This record gives sequence, C-alpha cells and structure tokens, in this order.
Amino acid sequence: MTDPVLLDTDVVIDYLRNRPAAITFVESLPSKPLLSVITVAELYRGVRDGKERTELDHLIANSRVLLLDLPAAVAGGLHQRQFGKSHGVGFADAMISAIALQHNLTLITLNKKHFPTLTDLVVPYLKP
Repeated sequence: MTDPVLLDTDVVIDYLRNRPAAITFVESLPSKPLLSVITVAELYRGVRDGKERTELDHLIANSRVLLLDLPAAVAGGLHQRQFGKSHGVGFADAMISAIALQHNLTLITLNKKHFPTLTDLVVPYLKP
C-alpha cells in the first residue's frame, strides 16, 4: 500500500500482541501509522500498566493521530443511527468510519461488517 491508511483498533491490538500477520502488515506501511483519536481511547481503555503501557505509549508517539471534529462527529452519529442495529455498528466504529471518510483514507480493519458504508476498506489478514 502506498497511500496512507487508517488502522482500526483490532489491527493495532494484534500488532501490540505481537501477532505475526499484524506485525508484517504494520511494518510494511510506507509511512507512520495513522490512528483515530477514538482508537487511541479504545487502546488506553484496555492497556495494563508496565510494559504493555510503555509499548502503547511508544506506538502512539510514532503514529499520526487524527482528531474528531464537529463534521465527523455529526456524520458518525448519523452513521450509528442508521447502521447501529442492523450491522452492530457501535459508537467507536461509527466515529472511526467518519474520520476515515473525512480524510479520504482506506480503513484497515478485521471487522468489515461494522463499516458498511466504507468502500475503501481492507481486511489485511484473517484471524486464526
């Protein structure tokens, strides 16, 4: 992939857990990983203090974090309203989708179902 891509939380979690497919994919990116501020919040919600927190801090410091602004928040809220029940789109996924659309980025995720309106989406590997 040559264009910048937005990494979904599930791919970043696999990377931090040293899953080979995630490491291969993330380390093959031609530029700094792009993360949404929503993904950052999800990651810190589940991180353990110590080595895990240090590794996450390092990853965030070496990534570009995209913020959620008012237009993306509105679009994400409407997206969740429309697809929340039918596709299981939660708040975080709706906001991540809106940020990807706002910045015209390919979303890299393992859960295609949660992003029904994104046409520029890649599932880089399958979980075993």
